[in-house]
Amino acid sequence: MDVQELSSRFESWVTETSKAVLGQEETIEAVLIALLANGHVLIEGVPGLGKTLLARTLSRVLGLEHKRIQFTPDLMPSDVSGGNVYHQKEDRFVFIPGPVFTNLLLADEINRAPAKTQSALLEAMQDRSVSTDGETRQLPDPYVVIATQNPVESQGTYPLPEAQLDRFLAKVHVGHPTSAVEQQLLRGYASGFDASDLDSAGVSVQSDADEIRAMKRVLSTVQVGDELIHYMTQIVAQSRTHRAVYLGASPRGAISLLTAGRARAASQGRTFVVPDDVKALAPSVLRHRLILHPDAEIEGVTADDVISEILTQTQVPRTAA
Repeated sequence: MDVQELSSRFESWVTETSKAVLGQEETIEAVLIALLANGHVLIEGVPGLGKTLLARTLSRVLGLEHKRIQFTPDLMPSDVSGGNVYHQKEDRFVFIPGPVFTNLLLADEINRAPAKTQSALLEAMQDRSVSTDGETRQLPDPYVVIATQNPVESQGTYPLPEAQLDRFLAKVHVGHPTSAVEQQLLRGYASGFDASDLDSAGVSVQSDADEIRAMKRVLSTVQVGDELIHYMTQIVAQSRTHRAVYLGASPRGAISLLTAGRARAASQGRTFVVPDDVKALAPSVLRHRLILHPDAEIEGVTADDVISEILTQTQVPRTAA
């Protein structure tokens, strides 16, 4: 497989997913880029915007197994990772895998569970493994977590720990659809579309795990010039020194910017990363990694405002490869 074939497959994924998930092309592409870049996505939005449907549709299109965890205040870490249960007939303890053992995990309303339960995902997200009772078990490849989050001001939510936020490659905001998209949505339901039955939308399998692993290997051939590396490090460095920022992006943020840039370039059929890839990805890759000063938040400054200012002030390299 080469970059051109990867780009063609990527386009077919977006097209097929868009049959059921209307008006969310940006979110679809963000999740697919994260999958290719071996990362995870945090989607923030109010309930009812199709976040669960997105995960189900992507699992169908990609030919991957998917599971869903509904995070609640009483959810325990073992409900996520699994645990050993005594088997009476065999007179021994048997490990029962939790829902984290899958290819595509939907962590629904992740910020409705306390930090102890949220932390159960940390090892899975970072190392693609789960350790219980002294034994480490590997998770399937590919493995991607799509976590949904209600806005922090919603009732009964907990802010995600900084360590967990940093494990997400990207954070995407999902808003209400436009009037035109919502009309198209209603016409679909009037014509018999059922969100629980993807066959009614004509969604078909377009890939499988083996092909996705091959596509991920292709990304290593996408070139990132020294000028682009300098550009990325300048952006990340400025996020740490900006007057409105208390804590800037970590080195993991810079690595995420590079890997996502490679995935975006390949998805567009290019064998090299260009500055536009960095500009397009910087908001989603960095926004959840910045902690603003309280004074800046009171003034209404957002992480996106800071990133926009940094991109404006950072000199763009003239060469891309």
